Amino acid sequence: MNDVHEKRWMRRFFTVWGGQAVSLIGSALVQFSLIWWLTVETRDPLVLLTSAIIGVLPQIAIVPFAGAMVDRLNRRRVMLAADGLTAMATAALMLVFLVGAVEVWHVFAVLAVRSALQGFHWPAMQASTSLMVPEEHLARIGGLNQSIQGLSSIIAPPLGAVLIAALPMGIILSIDIVTAAVAMLALVAVRIPEVRKVPGAPSGSILGDMREAMSYLWSWKGALAVVLIFMTANLLITPAFTLLPLYTLEYFGKGALEYAAMESMAGVGMIAGGALLGVWGGTRRKIVTGMAALAMLGAGVGVIGLLPPEGYMIAVGACLFIGITLALVNGTVMAIMQKGIRADLQGRVFALLGAISNAMIPLGLLVAAPVSVQFGIRPWFLAAGFVLTAVGAATFFAPAIMRLEDHVAEKVLVE
Repeated sequence: MNDVHEKRWMRRFFTVWGGQAVSLIGSALVQFSLIWWLTVETRDPLVLLTSAIIGVLPQIAIVPFAGAMVDRLNRRRVMLAADGLTAMATAALMLVFLVGAVEVWHVFAVLAVRSALQGFHWPAMQASTSLMVPEEHLARIGGLNQSIQGLSSIIAPPLGAVLIAALPMGIILSIDIVTAAVAMLALVAVRIPEVRKVPGAPSGSILGDMREAMSYLWSWKGALAVVLIFMTANLLITPAFTLLPLYTLEYFGKGALEYAAMESMAGVGMIAGGALLGVWGGTRRKIVTGMAALAMLGAGVGVIGLLPPEGYMIAVGACLFIGITLALVNGTVMAIMQKGIRADLQGRVFALLGAISNAMIPLGLLVAAPVSVQFGIRPWFLAAGFVLTAVGAATFFAPAIMRLEDHVAEKVLVE
């Protein structure tokens, strides 16, 4: 009976996961191509920073509302709608490229639409995962998710660089449409469990649902502390890596293939870190693994800022190290959250966590714009490296964070 149950959840989850993995790789390839197009066409750090702000701000604004909707609606249908509408937005941009009428603002508009739709898709997928996967396997699935993120980082940059040289952008964008279709077919083929609604229970309002999620999160002090850490990381790291293509081009004096190599090496690291977490599962207290990896992540980021222009190959090695540690941080923290948040609240709480932790990204990008023009990009790598190393080390003296996993979610019925 146990073997039958094991095969059932694995077949169901990995069908959905496989479709999403294909879609992720297609999206990463297109994202790389668009960012490099903006880099070469404008050579303007303000354009790259603006694209990053536009790519995240709609998600931050919409995700608390989206999370409440995810907990009310069928999560599979939410993901299907998000994938389908994202493909439609990409198709519109593809047509603009094909007729030769593309402007920078067209790319910005599609990035904004994709960001808003991701605000629905991400909490729906995270909430669905915790219902499909047994608790004891969540950390390993977290590692596997980091590995597929890494695989997309390996495949997308070099393939994108080659395709940019060989094909018009309009054709490259069509890849995202095909891979989105694969993800949708996988979702159609599988039934995803839903939280069983209590007959006759009052539905309440969307704002009430959002307040309930905030109250739930507020009562979990350790989770709030971790969110503050992620806010700090996003404030510092996002501007630095948003400007990495320009840093590669102007500071290291390299081109698209060399930038692709840095991205790919980070992807190799994410696969290695994800595989390590998948096999190992982390320390008994997963938060110890995550916070130690955070301190090491900061060290890797700082190395890139310390290098001279001729230190490109060392920067590639640092990207490998960053990928390993990033996989360990994200995989362990996500597993803790999936295990600790009540199933019927997961959509809105995950959405709220995402919105709060990402709220510092636009601020960091806005500050980075004048600073990078005046002082260059290196200060961001140096600041991010120092602060994250210090914060990661300090968490071991914070009881609320070290006892994060003592929080136990209530069990709810699923069907």
